[in-house]
Amino acid sequence: MTLIDEIIRLKKEKKAIILAHNYQRPEIQDIADYVGDSIELSRKAMDEKEAEIIVFSAVDFMAESAAILNPEKKVLLPTLGARCPMAQMLTVDEIKRWKVLYPLVPVVLYVNTLASAKAYCDICCTSANAVEVVNSLDAETVLFGPDHNLAEYVRRKTGKTIIPIPEKGFCPTHLLFQPEDVQALKTKCPDAVVMVHPECSVDMQSIADFIGSTSQMCRYARESNAKKFIVATEEGIMHRLRKENPEKQFMLAYEDAVCPNMKLNTLERIYVALKEEKYVVTVPEAIAKRASKALERMFELKK
Repeated sequence: MTLIDEIIRLKKEKKAIILAHNYQRPEIQDIADYVGDSIELSRKAMDEKEAEIIVFSAVDFMAESAAILNPEKKVLLPTLGARCPMAQMLTVDEIKRWKVLYPLVPVVLYVNTLASAKAYCDICCTSANAVEVVNSLDAETVLFGPDHNLAEYVRRKTGKTIIPIPEKGFCPTHLLFQPEDVQALKTKCPDAVVMVHPECSVDMQSIADFIGSTSQMCRYARESNAKKFIVATEEGIMHRLRKENPEKQFMLAYEDAVCPNMKLNTLERIYVALKEEKYVVTVPEAIAKRASKALERMFELKK
């Protein structure tokens, strides 16, 4: 029996589902029950009423969100070291410091934050709905964290005063993309459409034909008449894009744009996680309750 067969057997035996982020290894995406972005996956888990265990193949904050939104299920993170560097950049103390400086200003936090930080915000957002969330607030000034490139994107789209907290929070992988790399690819494929994640630099955003989250990129690629795409986000998404659009060509804007934390998860670690039911993600009840309100308020915008 192969490792994949063992994983499938354990999944069935333990009433488990596997959620894989768009940046996961191809072999993990292929065995997952659902592939998508972080909140999209957590909401899928909420719909799986029969599931008792969620194996979240991603990084820490995503598994935390799944645990908050699915308190009756056991959430497993296959690799303890799979942590998002950007999420670590915004601490509770930093949020409190900015709230003292701007006591009447609402706090909007990107879902790429730890649960402890989410507990101190008014509403969460994703890269897909950040503009919609900020526009929904009856405020012309907003504290926004932790990604300052996404904050700048929101500022341009909403016309509001967006104060980034911390001042220079960023995703190390998305900062690897540079306009000159895209320009070099455009000399070979001038008709290629450039898709850029809003965590990329403002310079990268300025040369994009389309700016959006990973799920928005996948949708755009499916619906577009274009046949060639230059993609500026973590390389894991290339597997899904090519799988869903075999007749189209996708080029990564920078070949070494790999998130080492996302790639810590492997089939072997997923197997062990299922077999031994580790590592269980827990969020203290008080924090979970407050963070849940911020997430639910975001979901309310879609109702």
